[in-house]
Amino acid sequence: MRGEIEQDQHTRVLQELSSMIINILRSPPLPISFPSLVGPAFSSISSRTSQASPAAFASLFLGISVALMLFGSVTFVIGLLMMPLVTGLVILFYFVGLLHNLSELGRTILWPGYTSNNKDLPGKDFQLECHQLEIFVKRNRLAEEH
Repeated sequence: MRGEIEQDQHTRVLQELSSMIINILRSPPLPISFPSLVGPAFSSISSRTSQASPAAFASLFLGISVALMLFGSVTFVIGLLMMPLVTGLVILFYFVGLLHNLSELGRTILWPGYTSNNKDLPGKDFQLECHQLEIFVKRNRLAEEH
């Protein structure tokens, strides 16, 4: 559930980024109007409408690709640094499981009737009911014979 929420957030962010890029590419830039109080030097700039050059679009996409590469490389480095920790935890859990199984095996060999978790055995109740049923049937047979 949490992974789906994070994936939906990532998908939504990528869709918003894509729509912003498409809107930038489709719409012509708005003319910039400066107040006339600034001076006559800026009045000629405000009268011109500038179109985005191909170099500007190339710079935009270059910036986007560099940002994505940086985020990807940071993610890779974090994963690379965490790999020994994850591997160590997996080995630790396997080792603990192996010790647990060996101790259970040793207990079974040394004390055959002993089980550490008798109440957790599957089918214990069924075995108990079958045993009680056998006793009941034997008593009925003995009663009928006498």
